[in-house]
Amino acid sequence: MDCKIRPWQIEDAANLAAALNNRKIQDNLRDGLPFPYTTEDAKEYITAMLAADKEANYAFAITLDDKAIGSMGVFRKNNIHCRTAEMGYYIAEPYWGKGFGTSAVKQTCDYIFKHTDIIRIFAEPFAHNAASCRILEKAGFQCEGLLCKNAVKNGKVLDMKMYALIRED
Repeated sequence: MDCKIRPWQIEDAANLAAALNNRKIQDNLRDGLPFPYTTEDAKEYITAMLAADKEANYAFAITLDDKAIGSMGVFRKNNIHCRTAEMGYYIAEPYWGKGFGTSAVKQTCDYIFKHTDIIRIFAEPFAHNAASCRILEKAGFQCEGLLCKNAVKNGKVLDMKMYALIRED
């Protein structure tokens, strides 16, 4: 069984909140998410994504049997980088290691390259997050380098990796 990506629905809020109430997930995301993460927080996020600029923000629920099991976002940059976008994602812990992350990344990149003028999608996982790096590699992303001491998370200075996928013309 494979996952699918689709636009968020307000009915996904409980599943989103359940997934994000996990330190293992939040420790690998950027700061700014509340913990604990409530259903109200999830509703606010979903509402914001549904109202966001459709030419700059592409936000999807990752679903299995139409149940949200994760989140996928691609965010267009601006100015001279207007045809570049950053990708971020996570999968709820019970679904780790089953190929859903790779599938969702591939589906999302296919969608972005078919429906937009974006030519480069990049992601910056923490260097220690081997599972996320592997997802990107299996989805065809190339590691472009190590970003030394690029972030501070939970009081620790961390390296990140730069991965990118370029549109095939």
